[in-house]
Formats: sequence, structure tokens, C-alpha cells
Amino acid sequence: MSDDRLIVALDVPNALAGLDLAGKLGDSVSFYKIGLGMLTGGGLALANELKQDHGKRIFLDMKLFDIGATVEAAVHGLAQFDLDFLTVHGDPHVVQAAKQGASGTDLQILAVTILTSLDRSDLDAGLMKDGDVQDLVLERAGRAFDAGADGVIASPNEAGLIRTMSEAQGKKIVTPGVRPDGVAKDDQKRTATPAAAISQGADHIVVGRPIWQATDPRHAVEAILKTLP
Repeated sequence: MSDDRLIVALDVPNALAGLDLAGKLGDSVSFYKIGLGMLTGGGLALANELKQDHGKRIFLDMKLFDIGATVEAAVHGLAQFDLDFLTVHGDPHVVQAAKQGASGTDLQILAVTILTSLDRSDLDAGLMKDGDVQDLVLERAGRAFDAGADGVIASPNEAGLIRTMSEAQGKKIVTPGVRPDGVAKDDQKRTATPAAAISQGADHIVVGRPIWQATDPRHAVEAILKTLP
């Protein structure tokens, strides 16, 4: 049976490939992430079909960032698809606009703290504020919660610390950058195993390549689920 703490990232080329993978996974997965890379490959249509026809939960990972009015309008449009989670960047004005756009719906807004593919050298190259990455994640998480975010996206390394924050009470923590033992990190720099991420405070873990690149994707899912505490 499925466990919706595991969100499978459908980072495949198009909606047909996504449906094919979902068919292979069957009832072992109840929650899927559809990201920006799928947007031009029928991602919204796939989200709608998986939600309406197959009863799956959907996490739309768009990481929206723009002026408030544009973010609000975009989220208002996306909220009509009856999705579960939507990501925006964790800047307070973006979170506030997204919450306004989602008003009156069940869509939960998750704020990105710092991408799990980035480390301090990447932040330096982007002229980002000085400081330890972990400290910056906590600061951004706090500001996002204060702006009304329903949850945050953070690496497993920071999940436990975020969970201890008073502002995080009743909020979701979703962790990408999750890799089973023995699996390559790929472009992720701040990673942990599925079991460690859950133990450290994550409500949901996001796993993509270790599943859809597997010879037997369903077996890969079942192996991950067996490790969860």
C-alpha cells in the first residue's frame, strides 16, 4: 500500500511518460510531484488527470517568483486545478501574494528556502547574503511562515531545526534531495536518506531519479517505503 509521506517526482519528458510511470507504480504511490520541466510537456493536463481520474494527490513544483500581482494571478489560475501543494520562492511578498491567489481553495502554499542543489559557494556567486547556509534556511523559513506559508521546502539537513521553530507548529516540511543508501547524489548537495529525512522532522520526502531510473520502479518505491520509520 502507499504512504503519502513519499512524493514521487515525475521528472520525465512529457505527460505520456508520466502516465506510463504512474501506471507502473499503481497503488504503491498516492502523491506525485510535477515540476517546471514538465510544464511544456503537458504537465498541467497530467496533474489534472492523475488527480481527477486516478485520485492521486498532486504537488505542483513551479517555484514561482515575480511581482506580487503576477504571482497572485498565476496562483489564482493554478488553484482552479484542485491541486494539493504549490511551491513559490520564500520571499515574504511572494508568499503573501500566493496565499491571496489561493484564497478560498484547499491549495497549500509551500515556500522554497534555499534550493537543495546550492551550497555556500553558489550563494556567493549569486551575491546572496553572507552566513551559514543552515542559518539562512532557518531565517527564510521563519519569514515565510510569518508571511502565511503553509509549509516550506528545505533539505533534510535543516528539517529537524525548522521543526523546533515555534512558527513551524502545524506547518508542513517537505524535503527534496532525498537519496536511498547507495544511490548517487546527482546535482543535490544537501542530502539524506528517506528514513533520516522523516526522522529529522520532514512530513513528506520527494524522490525522483532513484525511482524513475530504476529497472523496476515499483520495487524501488516499495524498498523506500520499507525503510520509513
